[in-house]
Amino acid sequence: MSHADLIYRILAIIFPVFSIVAIGYLYAHRRQDTDMSSGNRLNMDIFTPALIFDYMSGSNYALADYLYLSLGCVLVVLGSGIIAWPLARFLGYQWKTLVPPMMFNNCGNMGLPLVVLTFGEALLPAAILLLAISNFLHFLVGQQLITQHWSPRAVATNPMILATVLGIAFSVSGIVIPETLRLPIHMLGLISIPLMLFSLGVRMIAIDFRDWKISLVGALLCPFSGLLIALPFVQLAPLPATQAPLLILFSILPPAVLNFMVAERYAQEPHRVASIVLVGNLASVLVIPATLWFIL
Repeated sequence: MSHADLIYRILAIIFPVFSIVAIGYLYAHRRQDTDMSSGNRLNMDIFTPALIFDYMSGSNYALADYLYLSLGCVLVVLGSGIIAWPLARFLGYQWKTLVPPMMFNNCGNMGLPLVVLTFGEALLPAAILLLAISNFLHFLVGQQLITQHWSPRAVATNPMILATVLGIAFSVSGIVIPETLRLPIHMLGLISIPLMLFSLGVRMIAIDFRDWKISLVGALLCPFSGLLIALPFVQLAPLPATQAPLLILFSILPPAVLNFMVAERYAQEPHRVASIVLVGNLASVLVIPATLWFIL
């Protein structure tokens, strides 16, 4: 593949993603009263769980095939936190503000459409598994880091975790869902990805550049810490050839919008977390094309 063809492919991958984000931003800029809270709640409670269940229940999941990919995901998430914690202490930031956004990345809003456009739908079940693991760790570890309190009930009743467990159970058991039931689930799932991207654009209207220092640290640290774990792992672990670039792409994704929602809920410097998340997502305009150039 020539350099020109590679550049064209990268642009074809990132343009649909960032164009929807830009539409969300422009709409929110024009309509300052835009409130995505209800849409985000619906996405977390219904649309994304429907997407997860649809693809997991309809895929022939041989979990052993994803063992090392799942391990790599866990190491990237936890390892990024281990790298970020001493840096936050050294720079004088509250570690509860900086560490979670470095651990939990945008593998939903940005990751899923990027995987489809880069690798095709064949790897979407693997990408959804990464999303499920990341969300599970967010509710299992991330919220406990902030609140110092872990709720088994909150984990067990999380819609995305329930959708993952049920989807894998249906896949392993071989139960076939009637088409009349699967079609509405599939249609609900189709709403999730464009709504995620649009919502991310709306969030970007709230960037506060007063916190530019910690935001810049987060924008640099998030992809660097992930790569620092992922690159040696893909060299040492017997990952299938198709899964290694997927893990690398996962490792450099910017902080998830969910970090802001959790920080806002528990009053953990939400304005700073919002700035870290949004500036990190802006910086991904440069980081993602560079990574795609490397893995393609």
